[in-house]
Amino acid sequence: MGRGVLLTSNLPQLQNLIKRDPISYKEEFLQQWNHYNSIRQIFKINPDEQAQHYRELVCFISQVATCYPKETAEFPSQISTLLLESYGVLSPDTRKTLVQNLVMLRNKDVITSIELLKSLFPLLPRTSSTTLRSYIRQTILTEIKVANQRAQNHKLNRAVQAMLFGMVERGMGGEVVGDKGKLRAANGPNAERDSHNTEEAMWAVVLTKELWKKGVWKDAKTVSIVAQGCFHPVTKVQSASLHFFLGSEEEDDDSDDEEAVDVKSLQHRREINKKTRSGDKKLRKQLKVAKKKSQNKAPALANFSAIQLLHDPQTFGEKLYDMLNAYDKRFTLDHKILIMQLLSRVMGSHKTCVLGFYTYIIKYLFYRQLRVPSILVALAQSVHDLTPPDAVTPVIRKLSQEFIHPGVASEVIAAGLNAIREVSRRQPWAMEEDLLGDLIEYRKSKDKAVTAAARGLLRLYREVNPSMLKRRERGKTASMGLASGSAPLPYGHSADAAIDIEGLSLLEDHLQHLREEDGVELGDEDEDEEAWNGWDIDSEESDSDSDEWHNVDSDDDEDLVISDSEDEKEKEKQEKPDGEADVSAATRISTLATTKILTPADFALLNDLRLKAASKEVETVGGSKAKRKLAALEAAKAHQTEENEFISENDILGPRKKAKADYAERMASIQKGREGREKFGSRKGKQNKAAPSSSTNREKARNKPIMMVLSSNAVRGKKKASLRDKQQKLRAHITKAKKAGH
Repeated sequence: MGRGVLLTSNLPQLQNLIKRDPISYKEEFLQQWNHYNSIRQIFKINPDEQAQHYRELVCFISQVATCYPKETAEFPSQISTLLLESYGVLSPDTRKTLVQNLVMLRNKDVITSIELLKSLFPLLPRTSSTTLRSYIRQTILTEIKVANQRAQNHKLNRAVQAMLFGMVERGMGGEVVGDKGKLRAANGPNAERDSHNTEEAMWAVVLTKELWKKGVWKDAKTVSIVAQGCFHPVTKVQSASLHFFLGSEEEDDDSDDEEAVDVKSLQHRREINKKTRSGDKKLRKQLKVAKKKSQNKAPALANFSAIQLLHDPQTFGEKLYDMLNAYDKRFTLDHKILIMQLLSRVMGSHKTCVLGFYTYIIKYLFYRQLRVPSILVALAQSVHDLTPPDAVTPVIRKLSQEFIHPGVASEVIAAGLNAIREVSRRQPWAMEEDLLGDLIEYRKSKDKAVTAAARGLLRLYREVNPSMLKRRERGKTASMGLASGSAPLPYGHSADAAIDIEGLSLLEDHLQHLREEDGVELGDEDEDEEAWNGWDIDSEESDSDSDEWHNVDSDDDEDLVISDSEDEKEKEKQEKPDGEADVSAATRISTLATTKILTPADFALLNDLRLKAASKEVETVGGSKAKRKLAALEAAKAHQTEENEFISENDILGPRKKAKADYAERMASIQKGREGREKFGSRKGKQNKAAPSSSTNREKARNKPIMMVLSSNAVRGKKKASLRDKQQKLRAHITKAKKAGH
């Protein structure tokens, strides 16, 4: 009797005993289980009655559920059902207890990850407690991350992605209100339902972005969830989705993150509040966190991989344009620019054509438009080599009319010229010949930015289409190219198939040299090269026995006709004098591309080898031809690195006279000026002293100009002093001199 009463009143003790010997204490557990079922029925009717005892029983059963799996089979579903159906009437402590015990059951493998996540996802938009919401969110992210730690858990990922996609999809039927109708939307007839759908979709986008950022999910299904959020009727969800593809972070992206630390506000608050040691310690901690955040803040970079994984980018871009055009009056300018930026990057990355976008953007192309540099960047990024020139020509004409004329400032002219240059770089055929002649005349301007922009446009057309320039403006290289008959390909035409990759023989020789240094014979490097045996020849044989025939097994070799004209040419080149041997060696066709799959690292190495060979040629042989070749390779390398990044507003604005320095730049300049000198103070009087110190006020007074001293109070006081005062000062001076030993 006493033992039963003791175990009934002390659940932690009973829990410990059950874990040691579940069979012996099964009767006591069943007693508590029946008690739990009784209280659960009462708790459903009145959640405030016996809430504390109910929480204790839930914690007890969660701890010992693994000991009696058959009896507690329905226990997890009971907790989950109570949370989902009666969440609004439960007390905060009860909610927290139920969620924590549900997570504990997952940790004990009583329920699966999918069952846990199905219970936690609906709670995120309904939870008002910041602590509990943060706990639920962290639990979801950790559960998915751990499940995909060793290998991709495709079953879990598909289930979770389906739930997230459904959370976004449920709110897609609403009306697009826009930024300018928030109050009207908040007071509508379906305000409560729309608010729930908004929060649900927002959390789906936030969690998806977080899993992408942590590297847990990197597939096309993840991108499709956020891509669906770009067309959500609520602008908050749209903005979060757009920022994901643009690689930036909006201010209200995550409601659970700590607020940005305002350093000046903290210091001001410390000045007016009571000074305590704890306050000083708290201030130092907050300043340390703020400094760490500023140092770890990464620059905004476009999310290239997400844009590349878009499903049907043409349809995605058309839907973006339709939304932008249809709700132009409902969106603010900042939101419209976000849509423009994403649309332009999709068009530039996938080379899609949404021709209506160029008609739409013309109305924003005037120099007094707010945020016009961002609009010009979006325009330039949307153009590519497959864009019809007829669609871009009106845009270039509009830019020249609005930005490039004597009635505007030089900064406006420079921005217009730079924008036209970036558009023409991607589609040179959109430029009109007469307009080009007028624009490059601005290279004679007195403003540095305008001159640089006009010269950049001139250099561009010297490279891409010099025939549009006047004869005196083409330059030597372009004129020689036109004289030799080379001309740019018209729009829609592609170059002929390449026979060989320029400089590939350099890469082949380099790899052969590395094999010889490592002592690895050719053909034994890996299994892939062994598979090519009998089909091609090694690089050593190609150098020494290039004029020998190799048999090719074929049933129809009697119908195979091979001309030996190329071999005769190779023999003639090899018989040339030594001075021409380098030409034949450079022109030989490498067989590396037929025996090895070239990776991006191989092409990067090939570019470096070509640069080294061109630099060596400039040093040894010299000449203008070698220098031009080296300059062309360096320019191609720089252009290749620029193509991997989208253009920025600085590319449109160009060099400015003096940009205002921010706080970090000013502090760096101050620190640079302090290098090589002592901390503060003047260095005067410190050179000839054993102990460095500054001069005294008496020493400074001796060197004062006489005209400054005459009007001082000390001199005026001497003139007005009485005879007795003068005698006292003289007596004091004599006494002081005697004491000093003078």
